[in-house]
Amino acid sequence: MQLTPTERDRLLLFTAAELARRRRDAGLLLNMPEATALIADTVCEAARAGHRLAAAIAAGRGVLGPDDVLPGVVDLVTEVYVEAVFPDGTRLAVVADPFGHPGNGDAAPGAVIPAVATTPGPEPALRLTVRNTAAVPVSVTSHFHFFEANPRLRFDRAAAYGMRLAAPAGASTRFDPGADVEVGLVPIGGARIAIGFAGLVDGPLDAPGAKAEALRRAAACGYLGAEADQPAGRADSIPGLEPVLGKELP
Repeated sequence: MQLTPTERDRLLLFTAAELARRRRDAGLLLNMPEATALIADTVCEAARAGHRLAAAIAAGRGVLGPDDVLPGVVDLVTEVYVEAVFPDGTRLAVVADPFGHPGNGDAAPGAVIPAVATTPGPEPALRLTVRNTAAVPVSVTSHFHFFEANPRLRFDRAAAYGMRLAAPAGASTRFDPGADVEVGLVPIGGARIAIGFAGLVDGPLDAPGAKAEALRRAAACGYLGAEADQPAGRADSIPGLEPVLGKELP
């Protein structure tokens, strides 16, 4: 059976969560990896069952309490991030205070839970117009490698290589069928390694030949906008971004 990197990651998460469930059922206190896996898997399963983002986050927050984990875990695990597949697309779920605010773990279905404040997104370094050619809405989360977003989204893939949405963590942008949406993008930070997503890179973004190979894979898989004659996006003038956005734009 052939599995994508994302599918392999999901199976690994499920396996770790099953181990955590068995240990919890045996009366053992969970360590940090076990607790994190169980919370993340609970969110993914809630999404798979058709729940919306807020309900899935609430399910993840309610699965464990401070008494279920080893001392110190509550202080170490303050947020859990997981990409989950919802009815309207893949979204980044951010479970803040994953062991529950006082009283939130017992909240009844439909109860209003105070939202966690988020910081504004970064200033865009690139703006692109994206058209959804699919018959259903498509959502893309803040930290998804935008180059690898849904193949039925038409935009300049070459310009979006190594970029993500200029949005706060956990936010997402929805593209309705047939709609044109302008989005702002920023370079992916950190070590700039893209593992998983759609499997078009699976390695360092800036390795020699990585971009050309990713474009070849995208075109071979039918990703719209991966063609060589796509127009370039508009890069805003931001000092220090020339190595990322300058002469690499077609």
